[in-house]
Amino acid sequence: MDRTLGREDAVNAAAIQRIIDEAAADGGGKVVLPAMELVLDRGLILRSGVELCGQGEDTVLVKGAGEIYPLSGYHNYGMCDVPLKSAAGLEVGMTVSVHDGRSHGGFMETFATITWIDGDWVGLDHGIEMDYSADEAPCLTTVYPLVFGHRIHNAAVRDMRLEGNRAANKKAMGGCRGGAIYFGNSRGIEISGIFERDFWGEGLSFQMCRDVQISDSAFDENTGNGLHPGAGSTNALFERCRGRNNGRSGFFFCVRANHITVRDCDFDANASGVSIGTRDCYNALETCRIENNRGTGVLVRPTPRPTEVHSCRIDGCRIAGNAAEEGRAQIEITSDAHDLVVTGNDIAGAADKQGIFMENTVRDIHVADNVFAHCSRDVAAPAEAIVATVPVIECGYGEWPEVVFRHLCA
Repeated sequence: MDRTLGREDAVNAAAIQRIIDEAAADGGGKVVLPAMELVLDRGLILRSGVELCGQGEDTVLVKGAGEIYPLSGYHNYGMCDVPLKSAAGLEVGMTVSVHDGRSHGGFMETFATITWIDGDWVGLDHGIEMDYSADEAPCLTTVYPLVFGHRIHNAAVRDMRLEGNRAANKKAMGGCRGGAIYFGNSRGIEISGIFERDFWGEGLSFQMCRDVQISDSAFDENTGNGLHPGAGSTNALFERCRGRNNGRSGFFFCVRANHITVRDCDFDANASGVSIGTRDCYNALETCRIENNRGTGVLVRPTPRPTEVHSCRIDGCRIAGNAAEEGRAQIEITSDAHDLVVTGNDIAGAADKQGIFMENTVRDIHVADNVFAHCSRDVAAPAEAIVATVPVIECGYGEWPEVVFRHLCA
């Protein structure tokens, strides 16, 4: 049953969350937000079977101010509560992060929902992810994704603008636990018509997910990566998306992000364009425009065996004007990467940078039908690294046997 909300129904995040939860309990359906601008004091939790939709750019969700609540001392792994110096201003149902000075980034932060408050002790809906040291400034922060889901299936978020409001937030959120939009351990997720910007962290992050489709969306001006499929996420399709003016990569393949197609997307004016790394295999980059990034346009990161990059295609892209501040080339292939196909690309650079650079340890790279302009050298690579025969590669988004997903629990 679809639900179309008026402004009187969507007065705050808690009211919207109740309607999302009711929709899920009734078997799913669309929850359609009105044209409005709403400041969120917590993230909206998407549920299985629910599509959260807006009215395009007329529906604007803004992250509320992010406050810091110091812990009163050490607290240890697995506890579903934390002791604070003061819990004033917190409410049950708020989404929060817990970390200390060592834990920003990776999976060491805790992201949770407040379940109870007893004096200055705050209960969480699951155990904290690590020991938080008393001498490392441990704290709880009102840092959260604007829309997120954990362990859900067949859900979508569509047609709205998300404002990260980083100027009003005092701490960042690490990209493995969150982003302006975030999904973890989920499957059958669709994201379309989203225009997101200005989050202190990643624009889009999903971890340990499968069967994800992202289209016609933009993730700009974030302090971290624009788009970040990570931690074993498999079988994802990105079409007509953009990552612009982000503090790190426009598009960042994280650890074991496999069987992903990135098609007809734009990544420009970021710290780097597209970054491919540890166990990121069977991926396809097609007809994208990767231009004017400060670092390398497409970087295959240092990843020695047995976690090297292999079985990927870069085809029909415009890769130009990158590496003005750092990097050796428009495309840079390092470490033990092998069995890559680089064909039909338009590659343009600067007089002091190369078109394609390969380290001496790279092997079995097929390079053909690319057009080069304004590069100091078209291809800088050891002769034995390049092969005339096209490697047989089955890669990208599609129908794959279940063995491809056996590393995931979702």
